[in-house]
Amino acid sequence: MQNKIEGGTLAADEGCKPTDGAEALTKIKNKESMHKSGFVNIVGNPNVGKSTLMNALVGERLSIITSKAQTTRHRIMGIVNGTLPAGYAADATQTASAEPIDWQIVFSDTPGVLKPNYRLQEQMLEFSKSALVDADVLMYVTDVNDSAERNADFLEKVQQSRAKVLLIINKIDLTTQETLVSLVDFWHKELPQAEIFQISARENFGVDGLMKRIVECLPECPPFFDKDQLTDKPERFFVNEIIREKILLNYDKEIPYSVEVEVESFKEDEELIRISAVIFVERDSQKGIIIGRQGSALKKVGSDARKDLEAFFGKKIFLQLFVKVDKDWRQKEGRLKHYGYDLN
Repeated sequence: MQNKIEGGTLAADEGCKPTDGAEALTKIKNKESMHKSGFVNIVGNPNVGKSTLMNALVGERLSIITSKAQTTRHRIMGIVNGTLPAGYAADATQTASAEPIDWQIVFSDTPGVLKPNYRLQEQMLEFSKSALVDADVLMYVTDVNDSAERNADFLEKVQQSRAKVLLIINKIDLTTQETLVSLVDFWHKELPQAEIFQISARENFGVDGLMKRIVECLPECPPFFDKDQLTDKPERFFVNEIIREKILLNYDKEIPYSVEVEVESFKEDEELIRISAVIFVERDSQKGIIIGRQGSALKKVGSDARKDLEAFFGKKIFLQLFVKVDKDWRQKEGRLKHYGYDLN
């Protein structure tokens, strides 16, 4: 896993003006070389498979996945690079390229769109709204059980987007062809400017065709990030997310949504990474539930998280977990900024 790279973010109305890569941009303008790059942002309702799709497109497990709503809290970027071969043309109307064309896609997974009930959810919604602003390609993900009525205001903003819109109907393995025909007709009316793709991200069906179309939609532009960069997030972020995923999977009701995780120390040598992390809850009663009888529940979270962390980093992990109370942190502006829920 690479460390975070600063810069490179671009608003849609600025055009192709990355913060670095001026030399590459000059070469493109002089037609000495060609490169395609763009921001491809994934939005939609909760539980439609946005994170599963993101991971499938990036080829890495960057976003945590559970069956519970609000699993994704942040906007998470995944960066993919590739090359189109010489002689490539998107269709018969285009001139085939004389040389190979390199490309870079900056994918963004975003929280599911919902009506906020507390300050944290308001910040999560802002992450999703921000994805509408800087997209070159906007992927609106729905599934066979989804309803446009759940976020009519947000969908209206998608309709107004100047980005190329791809409407993704996910989980098609869970329905009939008759239902799919009806859904396609429905979405043609809701988003008439969108291209519609029918996929199953979990089964990796239709993902390759979707990826091909995304590359075709990229504007001519130099890369925004180094070619060996996988994400914009630091290593500690993924430690937090993996621990939080295990809490989502091991606890019920309000407990998982009242939790935030923070890494206090991360020490790495050639063979071992030593991690100390704190699980914050909002009330003393929640602290007891997280720990469990004689520490059994917390031990289970730690054991499950350690296995995934070892797979993620490719090293042995020594993980220490502590539980502390941060009273009503989800409603406090200062605490939300401290935990990274801030667009600025």
